[in-house]
Amino acid sequence: MNNFTMEDLLLYLYKETSPETTAQITAALASDWTLREQMNILTGAQTELNSQPMLSPRNETLDNIFAYAEKSVAELSENV
Repeated sequence: MNNFTMEDLLLYLYKETSPETTAQITAALASDWTLREQMNILTGAQTELNSQPMLSPRNETLDNIFAYAEKSVAELSENV
């Protein structure tokens, strides 16, 4: 019996597993009810995430990030 982690299942879900691992997980899903339930939960979460609109950060947030980065670069330049 294989003990697949949630990370293994996520990699499988996003088709990032090796062919060997993909075959092992596919076979395990056919016979392991608990693993199938875990996979169904992950698939549902993926569907929910994909249905959400992609939002951009506010300009103020981006400005703060850039200001922090510029400050960090300036501090590093002073120390060289």
